This record gives sequence, C-alpha cells and structure tokens, in this order.
Amino acid sequence: MKFSANLGFLWTDRALPDAIRAAKTAGFDAVECHWPYDTPVDAVNDALQETGLPMLGLNTVRGAPGENGLTALPGRETEARAAIDQAIAYAVATRTRTIHVMAGNASGLEARGTFLDNLRYARATCPEDILLLIEPLNRHDAPRYFLRTTDQASDLLADLNDPGVKMMFDCYHVARTEGDVVTRLEALLPLVGHIQFAAVPDRGVPDQGELNYPFVFKRIAALGWTRPLGAEYRPGDETDQTLGWLRAAKAGA
Repeated sequence: MKFSANLGFLWTDRALPDAIRAAKTAGFDAVECHWPYDTPVDAVNDALQETGLPMLGLNTVRGAPGENGLTALPGRETEARAAIDQAIAYAVATRTRTIHVMAGNASGLEARGTFLDNLRYARATCPEDILLLIEPLNRHDAPRYFLRTTDQASDLLADLNDPGVKMMFDCYHVARTEGDVVTRLEALLPLVGHIQFAAVPDRGVPDQGELNYPFVFKRIAALGWTRPLGAEYRPGDETDQTLGWLRAAKAGA
C-alpha cells in the first residue's frame, strides 16, 4: 500500500515545505494539503523536488467563516469561480494532481444547479491532467454542508457525465454517515478519484476506533487500487509519535 500525508492535519506545527520534508522522512509516498495559498509556490516546489514526493491534492478556499466552500452558493458564482481559478493556478504550478472543489453550506435545487454549473466551469477551465473531486462530508461535523452522502455525489456525477470529475471517498466521513465502508467503496469504485481515512468516530489516529483499517487496506488493495491513500487524521500529539499504523501497513501487518 502507498500512503499520502495530508498536511492540513499532519505536521501543522511546521511550514508547508518543512512538513513535506517530514512526510518524506516518515516514509509517506506522497503529500496533499488543504489550502496552501499563503506558501510561495517556489518553496513548495523546492521541497517536492528535494523529496521526490508528488503533491496529490489541494482544496478550493472555504470563503468567509462558516461557509465551508463557495461552489454551491447561489449568487456567489463570481467568488466561486475566482476560487476555482486560484486552485487551478496553484495546482498547475506545483503539478498537483487533484483539486477538491468545496461545495459550501447550502441546500435545495438552486444550490444543486449552482454547484453543477460551477463544476462545469471548473472542468472547462482546468487542464485535462488535473482531476476534480467532490467530497461528501458527514452530518455530524458539517451539518449544513451541501454534499452529505455518496448517493448524492453519485447523482451529481451522473448529471455531469464527465470523467474529469470524481468522488473523494473519505472512509471517515462515509462511516460516520452511512457505515458499511468497504461495501460502499466496492460499489462506487469506478466513480472514486481519491480515498482518505481516519479513525471513527474521533477522526484520530487510524490504529484505534471502530474501523479495522488493516482489513480496510487489504480490501482496497484487493480491489486493485494502487494510488496512495490519504491519511487525513488529527494526530493529537506530535505527528511523528502517531505513525505506528504507517510502519505496520508498510510491513504488511
């Protein structure tokens, strides 16, 4: 198995370039981030080149406090598309492979239409070799978020009918909302562009909690998935002290 360190949660006590270096030292195969825009592109590229790690993904900005994204907010299309443009520019400059287009806190048919229109804009603007992602967030952590379930994401992807837009399947979010993570992933695999994970229910270190990740990882490998899985968990303590799960997974335990 290959793993990507999500630097939105891991090594947050360090500047992004130093967090990339820490991920390499720890044995990760890739990195991803949330909102890297305050870090100069050259500094990120220097760290990526030095370590040889690819940058797998980044997010569009969340907007004002409490918005959690802009893409599904009616009347905010100008800002949403500026956020998409910003993400594309940074992704191109850092050779980032995916962009998570954050929907925001909204509901209803108008929000759905706005989300689809903005996703079509993003796909028309984005280079073909960058994959766009949409991610259902669980109702406990993000009760007002537009995109809540994998069924809803599947319906949106069917309407878009564009292979350049796929689902971010976060085992943590799916487990909190829907359960039966492995069965859901098996059914949805053709629609999935990236997989993330964390312990359930506290989003902590993945070697504890309700989900048996050694089993989950083996099932994902059996499905033929070869891309790095995103470790997007809250370490609580120093990140380096929480990596026993990574060493075990790499050893095939």
